[in-house]
Amino acid sequence: MDVEFAPVVVRLRQGHRVTVRAIRPDDTDKLQSAIRAMSDESRYSRFMGTLRELSPALLDVATHPRAGQDMQLVAATGEGAEETIVAGARYSSELGSTECEFAVGLTDAWQGRGLARRLLELLMDHARASGLTRMEGYILASNTRMLGLARRLGFVTVESAEGPSVRKVRCDLG
Repeated sequence: MDVEFAPVVVRLRQGHRVTVRAIRPDDTDKLQSAIRAMSDESRYSRFMGTLRELSPALLDVATHPRAGQDMQLVAATGEGAEETIVAGARYSSELGSTECEFAVGLTDAWQGRGLARRLLELLMDHARASGLTRMEGYILASNTRMLGLARRLGFVTVESAEGPSVRKVRCDLG
C-alpha cells in the first residue's frame, strides 16, 4: 500500500524546528550537501563504510523511492532556495514483504536534539500505516546512542550475521 506522507513541522529541544517531508526527485543536490556536511564518523555510522558523498546511482535510489516499498524522509530547515536538508531516515522493503529495513542519518550539528527519535517515530508510523509489521536495522556496536534510541522505541537486539561489530535490531510494528 502506498501511503502519502504529509509534511510536518517538528519542534525539537532548545526550540529548534525542522520540516519533515518525503524526499523529492529534485533533492539530489541538497541531499548530497547533507552527506558532505556529516563528519567522517557520522558517515561511517550511517553507511558502515568510508565515503565522502553518494554515487549518482545511490543518489538516484535515495531520491526516487519505489512506490509501496520504500519511504525516504528528510528533515529540512529554511524554505525554497534557502532550504537545507539536515537529516534523513528511510525504510526499504521487498515487494510483497511485510518487513522493512531502516536507516537514519543526521548532520553533526543536528545530533543530540531529539531529531533522530522523531524521524524514526515518523518512519515507524508510516511503515505501520503502509501495512508493514516488522522493522529492523543494522547499527554499529560502537553507536551506543542509536542503539539506546532503538531500545527506547521498542527494538530488541537479535543475532546478526554481520559479526560482533554490527548489531541487528528488530521491532514488531503491530
